[in-house]
Amino acid sequence: MNETVNAIQTYLRGVRSEWGKIMWPEKRQVVTETIFVIAIVFVFTVAVYLMDLIFKGLFGLIK
Repeated sequence: MNETVNAIQTYLRGVRSEWGKIMWPEKRQVVTETIFVIAIVFVFTVAVYLMDLIFKGLFGLIK
């Protein structure tokens, strides 16, 4: 039991040490990249929707 507690304490000390080395992005960068991701998702969503309409029309002609 004592070994387990020591292992957990050692692990948490390591996590604490590494936590201080993290380089967090600036707020502006996070906002910019979030907007970029939302725009890309929107463009791909519209593209898939348009392809769906096109294929639905083409398959309607085949019937």
